[in-house]
Amino acid sequence: MRKLLPLLSTNPHGGGRSALTCRYRCGDACFHEVPNTSDNEYVGDVIAGALSRRSMMRAAAVVTVAATAGGAVVAQAAAGPEAAAATPRTAGKSAGARGLRFTPVAPNTDDKVTVPEGYAQSVVIRWGEPILRGAPAFDPDKQTAKAQAGQFGYNNDFLSLLPLKGEHGRQVLVANHEYTDEVLMFKGYDPENPTREQAEIAWAAHGLSVVVVQEQHRDGRLTPVTRHPLNRRLTATSEFELTGPAAGSALLRTSADPTGRKVLGTLNNCAGGTTPWGTTLHGEENFNQYFANGSSATDKRYGIGSGATERKWERFDKRFDAKQEPNESHRFGWVVELDPYDPDSTPRKRTALGRFKHEAAQPRLTADGRPVVYMGDDERFDYFYKFVSSKRMMKGDSRRAREHNLTLLDEGTLYVAKLTGDSPQDIDGTGKLPNDGEFDGSGHWIPLATGDKSHVPGMTAEEVYVFTRVAGDKVGATKMDRPEDVEPSPRTGRVYVALTNNKDRGAAGKAGADEANPRNNNKHGQVLELAEHWDDPASDGFAWRLFLVAGDPEDPATYFAGYPKEKVSPISCPDNVAFDPYGNLWISTDGNQLGSHDGLFGVAVQGERRGELKQFLTVPAGAETCGPIIQERRVLVAVQHPGEVDGASVEKPASAWPDGPGKLVRPSVVAVYRKDGRDIGV
Repeated sequence: MRKLLPLLSTNPHGGGRSALTCRYRCGDACFHEVPNTSDNEYVGDVIAGALSRRSMMRAAAVVTVAATAGGAVVAQAAAGPEAAAATPRTAGKSAGARGLRFTPVAPNTDDKVTVPEGYAQSVVIRWGEPILRGAPAFDPDKQTAKAQAGQFGYNNDFLSLLPLKGEHGRQVLVANHEYTDEVLMFKGYDPENPTREQAEIAWAAHGLSVVVVQEQHRDGRLTPVTRHPLNRRLTATSEFELTGPAAGSALLRTSADPTGRKVLGTLNNCAGGTTPWGTTLHGEENFNQYFANGSSATDKRYGIGSGATERKWERFDKRFDAKQEPNESHRFGWVVELDPYDPDSTPRKRTALGRFKHEAAQPRLTADGRPVVYMGDDERFDYFYKFVSSKRMMKGDSRRAREHNLTLLDEGTLYVAKLTGDSPQDIDGTGKLPNDGEFDGSGHWIPLATGDKSHVPGMTAEEVYVFTRVAGDKVGATKMDRPEDVEPSPRTGRVYVALTNNKDRGAAGKAGADEANPRNNNKHGQVLELAEHWDDPASDGFAWRLFLVAGDPEDPATYFAGYPKEKVSPISCPDNVAFDPYGNLWISTDGNQLGSHDGLFGVAVQGERRGELKQFLTVPAGAETCGPIIQERRVLVAVQHPGEVDGASVEKPASAWPDGPGKLVRPSVVAVYRKDGRDIGV
């Protein structure tokens, strides 16, 4: 008999997350009331006005989302937790789609980064390693804010690698630093009485890092080039600029900034995106947890609590006290654009893209060269958005082109998505496939604002941008199961949305299952595939289907694009998504509910192997897999919050990664590559 990994179905902290992660990463968001209390129609309530499947597909004649799917393979879902406790296993052979030809890693709980047979790994950079001139080597017992401001930040998340012309074998690595976990950073940390020094170190450990890395010729290793002139740290006290239609609004002005255009810092940067014009985008996600004493209706809609914060920063800077500075929180929750090639530039917060819990922002171009940015709001029952620029990208890297392209995300139209399923009679909350063999339907984009013009009755344009969630409520957008990372395929143009989970789906007084979110008490999440009408990113309509319904393949309430489920790896809680050079989708997980550590998975999205999912790696105890980059010779992942296990501290570590027993546990970036030097997965 195969040994089962322990199920985590009774964990109240959302999938496999620890209570410690919930406290410091998102301020116990899952324990608070759902901020969206609107009475929007749910997908299941608007089916009556839906197009039939036949007419929907005819209207989107060139959309081929369903063309390669297999037949229905999922039966009635099990009623109880025992039936859902499927036996974890790996796919059987190393053969697969090009780019995915490796032997899958077995689910495990090992305190290390586990990679496939024939592959090796190395740490690229750790929290605290110096990257700026004059920054000292990391000393856990002698941390200072000044030192941290010159060192690689904490809890790396989104990663981007950009080319560096004129410097052979070098690339520019850009990393987000989502949040700090002071319990794991400081010896003797007292959560009720943090010191100013600890707060200032944490401010410096947030933000962004830019560091040039050097490739090794014989394998896929990358090593940081310290003190390179492009290296940079942006922190919670660096200067940022608000741009776009809401910049200067009275809603964004504070006593420290009466212009409403200058902000100190960026907070809780989760995932992001890389633009075709050579900049990076960074989503400010769970910013609400840093602000104390919220009281207004909009504070509540954004999850800002009425009492003290976990970190108590309001004791040291009044801008974190909503009672004293009610507009300061309005200056967070944006998409930040950074020019990593200009170390003297001021990063910009793009108000035209709306304010919410941005997990990510990934652009693609229309046929005439206008950027379209897709974005998810990582909250239970919140929304999926896109922004369509009114300006065309200028090609080339001349100064004129770069200056023009840095204005692309300030003018355009912001939309929110409304999805309609085509088989409402078949959705019962168990995850059972509809009789037509797939979860699918149509959708349309509802305009919210264009420049200084609002499309939402009762709201000004400035209000739409600053209180975008409220605008989505008013127009009846579709409530989703935590839409996180979004990635358009560079080959097909189809857009993939990671919906991580939603334990409140179907709970008393909450939205029940619908075709896009087909399981009540959704512990494992799903991946949605969207095709814009006529493959036009600026279209106002789309077709959609669920590409994956995650969980153990032995659970009937799972679906892998119709691929035989005995040939795939188990997956739970999809979070970040990326594409490899061959067009395969790679998925990292956050909060695995199947008893294994989180990991990284590759899955074919085209051809006869569409839906074949294979696990490539797992991360250490307490860690999350973030920021995947898949190049021909290497895979990069950000190993975030290793050792973040309930009861852990500096004195009682729950992990020995990455440097072994007796060393401080440190979030780090890891490169994985083949031992024989050949390309990944071929």
